[in-house]
Amino acid sequence: ETFEMLIRLAENYTSTLFCNAYRNMAAEATTHVQEFFTDVGLFIFGTDISTEEFVNRFFDTLFPVVYNHVIDPGLTDISLEYAECLRMARRNIRPFGNVPKKAIGQMGRSLLPIRTFLQALNLGIEVINTTDHLRFSKDCSRALLRMQYCPHCQGLTLSKPCMGYCLNVIRGCLPNVAEVDLHWQGYIQSLEGLSSAMSGTYDIEHVLLNFHSLVNDALVQARINGPELSEQVHKVCGPPVRKPTQSPGCSFDQNKDNQGLKMFSRDGEETLANRIKEDIKFISHLRLYRAFYGGLADQLCGNELAAAGGLLCWNGEDVVRRY
Repeated sequence: ETFEMLIRLAENYTSTLFCNAYRNMAAEATTHVQEFFTDVGLFIFGTDISTEEFVNRFFDTLFPVVYNHVIDPGLTDISLEYAECLRMARRNIRPFGNVPKKAIGQMGRSLLPIRTFLQALNLGIEVINTTDHLRFSKDCSRALLRMQYCPHCQGLTLSKPCMGYCLNVIRGCLPNVAEVDLHWQGYIQSLEGLSSAMSGTYDIEHVLLNFHSLVNDALVQARINGPELSEQVHKVCGPPVRKPTQSPGCSFDQNKDNQGLKMFSRDGEETLANRIKEDIKFISHLRLYRAFYGGLADQLCGNELAAAGGLLCWNGEDVVRRY
């Protein structure tokens, strides 16, 4: 939910940029902005799509709009065929300079750790749920019965199993859990590596909420280099072919969205930055449970099942001082 809210907020920032500074093309541009942030969400939640692909697609589709309204504006809009030529030519003409490449780098470095983090959490939940419902063999059930209840038949109701005896029985009952241990330790170690990638220069909050600044840089660059870009476009696509229609103005309800943004910002500190910090803190807490599966028998016997050292204990046949 935190990431979904963050994506929504970043989308609003970017749409607001067009409504405030580039109102004449805001309606068209906002559609492409929505598509871009839909792709961001799809990527984070596991869809098979690359960051390079959807960042390039955004700037490809944005170029005809910018050309039509900023580089070579006319009384009517360019035709669909001419817009398609511009879209196909964008990567060679490079109207936005180095901005798309910069955006690809930032998105890749910030979104991939988050995507991996969410997938890893789901994996951890699956492992815990699976190992929470173990089926014990008949041999294990007999061994547990003998360890815990056979001394009762001799009236030894207060005797607990010897530590070594308890460990042998419990380990014999949990061979599958012991196999999980090595992989679980690797899993925790990988999560620790993820936590460092989720913070710093490329943390997702910084990158997404500043995407509108990158877009603005791209538009400023296109406007400054307008005459030169127009020449390049004429060489590739010919002179503009226009159709008798005019693009609508801004259809983005700024008042409604700005009100939502203010409400969001009031508790934004808690919902975004602090929640992500909590995720990182959670990973650091998991370090305490790195040996959970490997040490499960020791925990069970040490905490509740076995007798403390030096006390009389049950060895499976009699009460003894040492197992």
